[in-house]
Amino acid sequence: MWTFEVSRKTTAKKEIIWKLWTDVPNWNIWDAEVVNAELFGQFQTGAKGILKPKDGPKAKFEMIECTNLKSFTDRSFLPLCKMDFIHSMTETNDGLEITHKVEITGFMTFLFSKVIGNKIKVGLPIAVDKLIKLAEKN
Repeated sequence: MWTFEVSRKTTAKKEIIWKLWTDVPNWNIWDAEVVNAELFGQFQTGAKGILKPKDGPKAKFEMIECTNLKSFTDRSFLPLCKMDFIHSMTETNDGLEITHKVEITGFMTFLFSKVIGNKIKVGLPIAVDKLIKLAEKN
């Protein structure tokens, strides 16, 4: 398994973060690595969608966990691999802590951790910072 995680504190309200997370067609506003994304159905466990990353082919994804105003995980399927994008928020004494984590598991982890993992290490902190900046404006 390969994993990479970014956590940031924010003064934004959890409802605003949740609204940005659940607005799938506009993920590209706060995540420059997403060209476009579409969810078929409601934002809930079991929903399926399609995402076009900046430097890759369209990929199907599935919501494998969704807890209202708290967390969600979407899973993309790669050849002989799974890639989970885990998004969570935790209330603390000084606001919210937002965490975005990526896990790659499966036979081809060694390859995808190098090909995709290096891009994730650069792009994920930027995406979390931009998400928070947008949320704090509202």
